[in-house]
Amino acid sequence: MAMIGTGYVGLVSGVCFSDFGHDVICIDRDPAKIARLEGGEVPIYEPGLETLMAKNVEAGRLTFTTDLGAAVAGAEAVFIAVGTPTRRGDGHADLSYVMAAAEEVAQALTGYAVIVTKSTVPLGTNRKIKQAILKAVPGAEFDVASNPEFLREGAAIDDFMKPDRVIVGVQNKRAQEVMEEIYRPLYLRDFPIVSTDLESAEMIKYAANAFLATKITFINEIAALCERVGADVKEVSRGMGLDGRIGNKFLHAGPGYGGSCFPKDTSALARIGQEHAMPQNIVETVIRVNEAVKVRMIEKLRDLCDGVFNGKTIAVLGVTFKPNTDDMRAAPSLTVIPALVGAGAKVRVVDPQGRREGEALLPGINWMDDPYKAVNNADLLVILTEWNEFRALDLTRIAKKMATPRMADLRNIYSAKDAKRAGFEAYDAVGRS
Repeated sequence: MAMIGTGYVGLVSGVCFSDFGHDVICIDRDPAKIARLEGGEVPIYEPGLETLMAKNVEAGRLTFTTDLGAAVAGAEAVFIAVGTPTRRGDGHADLSYVMAAAEEVAQALTGYAVIVTKSTVPLGTNRKIKQAILKAVPGAEFDVASNPEFLREGAAIDDFMKPDRVIVGVQNKRAQEVMEEIYRPLYLRDFPIVSTDLESAEMIKYAANAFLATKITFINEIAALCERVGADVKEVSRGMGLDGRIGNKFLHAGPGYGGSCFPKDTSALARIGQEHAMPQNIVETVIRVNEAVKVRMIEKLRDLCDGVFNGKTIAVLGVTFKPNTDDMRAAPSLTVIPALVGAGAKVRVVDPQGRREGEALLPGINWMDDPYKAVNNADLLVILTEWNEFRALDLTRIAKKMATPRMADLRNIYSAKDAKRAGFEAYDAVGRS
């Protein structure tokens, strides 16, 4: 197997496939990244990945290269796992990396192979890939398949090894058999392998992510209403989630969704709907409301600072879009913190993994390693990402260190009762009185 792209999806998938017992070559154009991988260094933060990678490299099943031609030659399956960022100006997914990879693969094929799209791509992309390969090399012997990923950052290995389902879009039995062999270890353990057509597989990925983004945005709107009427969104979420038709996942109120998938995929799905004269009104509303949620968080902080950020010292705990990742893409912090800095606040940030990306993305802030030092003489404490390190803080110690002990708990980790008992003079959360 060849895995083109050693970003989050490509690297996790390549490592896990090798742990299934397959021989996997991971390919990337960046020589520095390949050198790091060959040296045993994982360029992303994902719990357990470094250990699993080292195990399979040592076993001889996993290698890395910049030579796409050599890696693809003789491969029975070639996975394309390159980026599909949102294209500037129109919200659509940028397919330039995918199509460039497909054309390179075409030139490197030496026999029959299944070209598998792991990247999230708009409907019809796999057929375009097939056309591009046939145009580049008429008579090439291959099939295309769509195999979208459903990996949660921070829990990706477990998601790959114990998936809710595996989606495989194919056009014929031969390609299906190759994909079944690839996922045979999961099939033998009775994990659902869903075989379908190309377009349905592509749509499943977008529809699933859009639905999850909708659940998050829905509960955030309910949270805003809870604040007005005196209800507690945590109790509302619990009561809703016990309904088997609804479920309790993705019903946690907070500062809005971010990350590598939801913002990009909702935007792309909305654009696909517009192009086919079938507007996705719910998805378009979700996108708009999610941005408004982030702005509403800024107003919460402003109220806790007596209406003025200028001259205030604010300690922020967590800047990654979720815990157990170093991913900063579309994180709420990228909206909230620049607003604080731009209004004259002195911002101190603590995040276990966010500094590597955050230093470039969040200029003008002071990075610290210790929450208790960050709050020294601060006017406001903001919990923005629910890392485990922030779930059991000594609130009494923190309150005593602050100039004005006030807390904005934007992940609802604590409660007003906890804060009052610890000596905080003001506390605000999301969707709670």
